[in-house]
Amino acid sequence: MAYDLYYWPGIQGRGEFVRLALEEAGADYVDVARRPDRGGIGALSGLLAEGGPRPSFACPVLKDGDLLIGQTAAILLYLGPRLGLVGESEAERIRTHQLQLTVADAVSEAHDTHHPIASSLYYEDQKPEAARAAKIFREERLPAFLGWFEHVLATNPAGPACLVGARLSYADLSLFQLVEGLRYAFPRATARVLAATPKLAALHAAVARRPRIAAYLASDRRERFNEDGIFRRYPELDG
Repeated sequence: MAYDLYYWPGIQGRGEFVRLALEEAGADYVDVARRPDRGGIGALSGLLAEGGPRPSFACPVLKDGDLLIGQTAAILLYLGPRLGLVGESEAERIRTHQLQLTVADAVSEAHDTHHPIASSLYYEDQKPEAARAAKIFREERLPAFLGWFEHVLATNPAGPACLVGARLSYADLSLFQLVEGLRYAFPRATARVLAATPKLAALHAAVARRPRIAAYLASDRRERFNEDGIFRRYPELDG
C-alpha cells in the first residue's frame, strides 16, 4: 500500500525532507495535494480542518493505512526503520532522531531571517528587522550549525561519509536539503562556510550523486525553490 503524503503544493517546505527519504528508498507514495484525482488541495485542507481524534497542527502529514503522523521529525522517525534509512540499534535510532531535530532548528532559524516578527506579515512589512536577523544568522548561527555537523561527521567512528554509523540515514538526506536551501537563500554566506566544512560539503555532493536522488532532483516531482517557501532568496539578506 502506498504512503499518502499531505503537503502544500508549489513549495518544497518541510514536506521535502519526507519526500527525499521516500525517493531514496524507492517507496510507493502519493503526494496528495498535487494529485487532483486524489482530492488535491481540498483533501489536504479537509484533513487539517477535520482533524479527527489525533489532529495535526500543520502539515506535513503522512498516512500509512489508518495511521496518521504529523511533524517532519516524527514522520521520519516512523519511516526510518521501514525504509532502511536508520541504524538497527536503539542508540543509532535516537542519535539519528536527535540530528533530525537539530536540522529542524536550523530550518526554523533560516525561515525566521525573512519573517522575524510574524509569519502572518509580508516580508516587506519587516525588512529592517529581517536585515538585522539575517546578519546575525549569517555571521553566528549559520557557521555554528554547519560547523557542528562538520564536527559530527569528523567524529563518527565509522568515518565521515555519514552522520551516524556506516550507512546513509534520513538525517543525511535532511542535512543535504538544509544545505541546498541555504545555498539558495544565502549563496555567498553558505559558500564561505562550506569552504571551511569540507566533510559536510563532501556529504552534500555524495547525496546529490545517489542514483535515485539525482533522478528525483532532475524530475518534475521536485518543486523548485521559490519565494513562497522556507528558504527564500532576498539578495539584500545575503550581506
